[in-house]
Amino acid sequence: MKVRARDAKEVWKEEFESSPTRDDGVETSTISGIPLKPLYTADDLPKRDEEMPGAFPYTRGIHPGGYRGRLWTMRQFSGFATAEETNRRYKYLLANGQTGLSVAFDMPTLMGQDSDAPTSRGEIGHCGVAIDSLADMETLFDGIPLGEITTSMTINSPAAILLCMYIAVAEKQGVPASALGGTLQNDILKEFIAQKEFIFPPEPSMRLVVDSIEYCAKEVPKWNTISISGYHIREAGSTAAQELAFTLADGMAYVDACLERGMRIDDFASRLSFFFDAHIDFFEEIAKFRAARRIWARWMRERYGAQDERSLKLRFHTQTAGVSLTAQQPELNIARTAIEALAAVLGGTQSLHTNAMDEVLALPTDKAARLALRTQQLLAYETGVANTIDPLGGSYFVEALTDEIERQAEVYFKRIEELGGVIPAIEASFFQKEIADSAFRYQQELEQKRRLMVGVNEFTVDDEEPMEILRIDPKLEGEQVARVQEVRRTRDQARCSKALAALRKAATGTDNLMPYILESVRAYATEGEIMNTLIEVFGIYTETAVI
Repeated sequence: MKVRARDAKEVWKEEFESSPTRDDGVETSTISGIPLKPLYTADDLPKRDEEMPGAFPYTRGIHPGGYRGRLWTMRQFSGFATAEETNRRYKYLLANGQTGLSVAFDMPTLMGQDSDAPTSRGEIGHCGVAIDSLADMETLFDGIPLGEITTSMTINSPAAILLCMYIAVAEKQGVPASALGGTLQNDILKEFIAQKEFIFPPEPSMRLVVDSIEYCAKEVPKWNTISISGYHIREAGSTAAQELAFTLADGMAYVDACLERGMRIDDFASRLSFFFDAHIDFFEEIAKFRAARRIWARWMRERYGAQDERSLKLRFHTQTAGVSLTAQQPELNIARTAIEALAAVLGGTQSLHTNAMDEVLALPTDKAARLALRTQQLLAYETGVANTIDPLGGSYFVEALTDEIERQAEVYFKRIEELGGVIPAIEASFFQKEIADSAFRYQQELEQKRRLMVGVNEFTVDDEEPMEILRIDPKLEGEQVARVQEVRRTRDQARCSKALAALRKAATGTDNLMPYILESVRAYATEGEIMNTLIEVFGIYTETAVI
């Protein structure tokens, strides 16, 4: 049999080499630059024991039943204008079959500023919902039972504050914190690496992350206290291997910090979750997801000695690639998103957000958001891809590509370790330079037409009809400013001042800050007031520019 297989390969090689080949100058490597063979066979795979879903190292998935047991959670990242407006959008999406909420906050909220701060002008409610205090959070989830639904919140520097607001809303609904399920992004390291929405220096920033992990391990045990995010690293221009390596390195840095605090690995590791980008290079993305599970499982068992099987299982949310969307011929974004979502599903994601076709232009309209959700439902119920577990497992190409991405990630781990770890590497601008170089290479390929982006550098049209987009009513900004000022006017000021003073004192010491933040939130201290209290102790961080 071996002789026949070898002979067949030699015959194919001779025929291939004598056949016409494309001469269009377009790259045949992956979008990340990994060279690809024209054909993969069994010779490209190492000999290893057969892997099964739900078994170490989880390359084929973390659950034995895959999607035959449970479909992925369908989330749409949503938030705009005021809490009242966004509450209506949430109810609309839930009525149309969405199975989990995902909160997008506006820029002032992401940066820890109140809506009436001078620097918030013109930004209120434009890239997400404005949340200034517990009063806004109460409105945001009005009529939505928090004990029956999971919520993901994409916020980082002020993450502990928004989590405390969520806990306080649940308390008012009669739902104990121990019953809450959901995910907090809370990934400050990738802010220093890619997204740049940091406020405090790295050390106190890490303290807040570990405080939230430690607190939730005891008080909110069903909550995923961090979503270690490669998405923004990829959106900044990284390769797939860089996204994978830098994200998992961040995850290990959080594990190290928790262990230094005195926590046991199996007390918190099962509630670490991940967030990846699903880019347009279909097979590369599938291989990336499979490699991620394998690497994490091995490192958690061999390096950290985790005993609980749940600690070994990498669980992740996926969002289709915003950076792949185009303003030109935006209807094509429907197809791009469907392909990227299919890659996420075939890669075994636990949760998925599909971008709307108009998100490159503005926050999505109701129609565009519904269509993006319908894309997930079509994948789940019409294509049959959820009926077989890891249907690409065993593919010569996918398995070889999985191995190669894992190999490249391991090279990066060694380089980061040689620099002294993630934070020293951030301070040396290592990650930033690597991403910048990759982004530059990709842009050059587009400009030289070595890679084609349909509708952008090829297959263009001269006249396009403008698309109707969601526009935020300017009067809503004034209403939000008035709302936060009314909260300050009507709250128990003595209780609020006392809570903030206690928080300031605790920040100068070593206490876990979560109880102090929670009490400040309950007293209707605004997000900006809480952040400014911490800034008085921690200071702010200024990044060294990468040239």
